[in-house]
Amino acid sequence: MTVTATSVDQPDQLRPSRAPGALGGRLLRLVPAAASALCGVLLYVSFPPRTLWWLALPAFAGFGWVLRGRCWKAALGLGYVFGLGFLLPLLVWTGVEVGPGPWLALVAIEAVFIALVGVGVAAVSRLPAWPVWAAAVWIAGEAVRARVPFRGFPWGKIAFGQADGVFLPLAALGGTPVLGFAVVLCGFGLYEAGRLIVEGRRTRAVRRTAAAAALLSVAVPVVGALAARALVGDKAEDGTATVAVVQGNVPRSGLEFSAQRRAVLDYHARETLKLAADIKSGKAPKPDFVLWPENSSDIDPFANPDAAAVIGGAAKAVGVPISVGAVVERDGRLLNEQVLWDPVKGPTQTYDKRQIQPFGEYLPLRGLVGAINKDWTSMVRQDFSRGAGPGVFDMAGVKVGLATCYEAAFDWAVRDTVTHGAEMISVPSNNATFDRSEMTYQQLAMSRVRAVEHSRTVTVPVTSGVSAFIMPDGRITQKTGMFVPAYLVQKVPLRTSRTPATQLGILPEMALVLVAVGGLGWAIGSGLRGRRTGDA
Repeated sequence: MTVTATSVDQPDQLRPSRAPGALGGRLLRLVPAAASALCGVLLYVSFPPRTLWWLALPAFAGFGWVLRGRCWKAALGLGYVFGLGFLLPLLVWTGVEVGPGPWLALVAIEAVFIALVGVGVAAVSRLPAWPVWAAAVWIAGEAVRARVPFRGFPWGKIAFGQADGVFLPLAALGGTPVLGFAVVLCGFGLYEAGRLIVEGRRTRAVRRTAAAAALLSVAVPVVGALAARALVGDKAEDGTATVAVVQGNVPRSGLEFSAQRRAVLDYHARETLKLAADIKSGKAPKPDFVLWPENSSDIDPFANPDAAAVIGGAAKAVGVPISVGAVVERDGRLLNEQVLWDPVKGPTQTYDKRQIQPFGEYLPLRGLVGAINKDWTSMVRQDFSRGAGPGVFDMAGVKVGLATCYEAAFDWAVRDTVTHGAEMISVPSNNATFDRSEMTYQQLAMSRVRAVEHSRTVTVPVTSGVSAFIMPDGRITQKTGMFVPAYLVQKVPLRTSRTPATQLGILPEMALVLVAVGGLGWAIGSGLRGRRTGDA
């Protein structure tokens, strides 16, 4: 008796045949690699500062096409090429001042995670309703990438490219994992729906079931996003606050700007004094408090009386508390600190940045890095230390949650300010190191997603721009230019309710990881059973 091995699903029959001659075969084998790279670039183009969020859908549709039915080795290579196409242009800002070495090394490492995701997507691509399993595998990859190595690097999460998209309300439902899952699922579902339209070799019953799954993969995310709009609002729940954001600017862009740290402090004080004068003349409303950016005082105001005098003078002139970004050395530890400076009492509260940036604020593998390039070790002469607890300042009776710069990319670092009572969020940042690159716009988009995720006003005070006010529904209502001194004043709503995303925390992400693990287990088990049947 002859036994024929079958799989849950058959490989895509629409791919080019390898029948032509050697040269033609090699050229045809390059088609999936080229398509994978192109899809990666397409995904990059969907990210800010462009508003082409919808390009993520054809990017994942194409990625599904190149991966479906592939063996693990081919999927690994195709996934890596996709990762390079996406991350090389997305992260080019990391080499603005330090050269291409660190940028290329970072991309080479991060693309490995996407390569492994490619293997997982290929593995589950033979399962029924495979877009669901495949989208969960992508989110599982993001979950790992956000945690390792060196406490993770979540830059490039799919959710962060959707600040202008129709799927954004899903951030309030389940945070960045659910938002990203919906986008990836819709992309894979579009490919599957198109494939089933073209392909007619299945039985009618199987085709109907598969078509229903494909259509649901597209329809459910869209309908879910429309339904989640009910979770998004910008009405005040606990009154309002008038807030001022100060952007002092820097003497020049680049890493050397910190050598002129007194000038940076003076610039922010000068812009605050200008605000105070405009308040006195009636040109600007008086704020309840003022927010300065990260590194607005790289001179330790606790150790340098002249810096303390400058900050204190600015606070007295404007007559309200100021949150100041300072570099502080305490008990032998170097801290990136936010200091709440009262016009009468002086410094009253502090928050130490917890998620510090590897290779920027501390140097992992210092000996190895120094052996490769001593200039890199000189850029980070002393490592910053991590803070211990969440930052929530009481500013004129308003609870302001603080997530300093890089921390905005991490789900937990923003969420726990809200769970500790924040009625609004501030993301003080310093992007001067990255000149006029896309980095500041990518980070601004993260803050817009966070605003919707937790239904909070988000302010973004930046040393050199772009500083902004973001409403709880993700809209930017005011923003500055880049490398210009400016201040913004606005009345913003204060909110106390919690979205499902805030309440659920890590649970949606863990649920999707479990879905991914279940799909991979099913795919591996099916493959093993198929091989045993074939051997029999």
